[in-house]
Amino acid sequence: MLERLFELRDRETTVAREVRGGITTFMAMAYIILLNPIILGGAHDVTGAKLTIAQLTTSTALAAAVSTLLMAFVGNAPFALAAGLGLNAVVAYQAAPFMTWAQAMGLVVLEGFVIIVLAVTGLRTLIMNSIPLALKHAISVGIGMFITLIGLVDAGFVTPGKGTPVQLGAGGHLMGWPVTVFCFGLLLMIVLFVRKTPGAILISIIAATIVAVLVNSLTTIDQKTWGVVRPRVPERFVAAPDFGLVGQFDLFGGFATAGAVTASVVLFTLVLSGFFDAMGTIIGVSDEAGLVSPQGQVPRLGRILTIDGIGGVLGGVTSSSANTVFVESAAGVGEGARTGLANVVTGILLAITLLFTPLAAVVPAAAAAPALVLVGALMMTQSRNVPWSDLEVAIPAFLTIALMPFTYSITNGVGAGVISYTLIKAAVGKFKEIPWLLWVVSAIFLAYFGIVAIEGLI
Repeated sequence: MLERLFELRDRETTVAREVRGGITTFMAMAYIILLNPIILGGAHDVTGAKLTIAQLTTSTALAAAVSTLLMAFVGNAPFALAAGLGLNAVVAYQAAPFMTWAQAMGLVVLEGFVIIVLAVTGLRTLIMNSIPLALKHAISVGIGMFITLIGLVDAGFVTPGKGTPVQLGAGGHLMGWPVTVFCFGLLLMIVLFVRKTPGAILISIIAATIVAVLVNSLTTIDQKTWGVVRPRVPERFVAAPDFGLVGQFDLFGGFATAGAVTASVVLFTLVLSGFFDAMGTIIGVSDEAGLVSPQGQVPRLGRILTIDGIGGVLGGVTSSSANTVFVESAAGVGEGARTGLANVVTGILLAITLLFTPLAAVVPAAAAAPALVLVGALMMTQSRNVPWSDLEVAIPAFLTIALMPFTYSITNGVGAGVISYTLIKAAVGKFKEIPWLLWVVSAIFLAYFGIVAIEGLI
């Protein structure tokens, strides 16, 4: 049955690898169950109302579980979904101040519907296939750099500098137990991985978590230094879910309350960010998993993109913000995940957290972050497929790679690469090498980068 559902032999994987990959993805992304409620719960809507943390936690886990399981059975891909970072910030700080929470979540539902329409009509697939193959490889490398930076920052290995944008540790030096746990986990992970130990990433995350729990219980340490998740044995293991936010959305009320222009700008930002963040993640993680064909195409792409749109709708319906393909899925791929079976494992674990939410608060960023760094290193190997001697492609590829980590956005990197590729090819008169859709996408990205100026003119 598993072979029929997930094509394990065709993708050269096993049940054991998929299970390990699914658990690893869950452990790498479990922080979102706690972080998303903090981001949304820390903002007020236009009436001054706030969403409760308990309800947001339930909604975040519910939407992520359902979306991830849908991707498993419909898309047969190891791409877990959850509330997108960046998208939730748009909802909390760009939408909510001008409308009610229900109206803001209504815009999220609309964003999901727009993406579904683009996927079902095939337009989203056409856009993805119009991206040159070299840029697709560059997207993989850029995401590798991006998730590496996420891991280093989350672990406190890299911090905002004094006089420099970033620096090593706090005050320019490595110090503190969280960084020590991170270094231990990363070194252990590297050793096990190069020795080809089955479950190297998962074993290292568990080992680092155990060390973190022991350190936290045996030493005097400022709990805030661990970040959102603090490694401690929870006082209780079961917490009843609160579904009070499910169904609390207003589709078109935001246009009346905030005005057509403001609501439209928010919707445009959500659609573009959700569209290209997911596109970049799907391309990058698929490339790393070996699922991309020689022509640069991903199997079942139409279904995958449709489920991504459905994830957006579910995020709005549950008031957890737009759900999208999570870049931390790369951690599971690094552990061997190649099919939707890994997503079944991840989805079940996300569903379990509805009752066992306190357990999600055990694995700190310092223990999970090494997986992002190692997988980032693995994704860097895709750079060998970029023709660096051809400047017409190399420069757009470089901008794609550089701007993802430097601007903390997949969308920004994709946009810079597409615009520069189109411009360079046009400048040298190679118009036939520019798919017509790439002109359209370039124009959309120009509008995206200039959205503040455009909004001011309107």
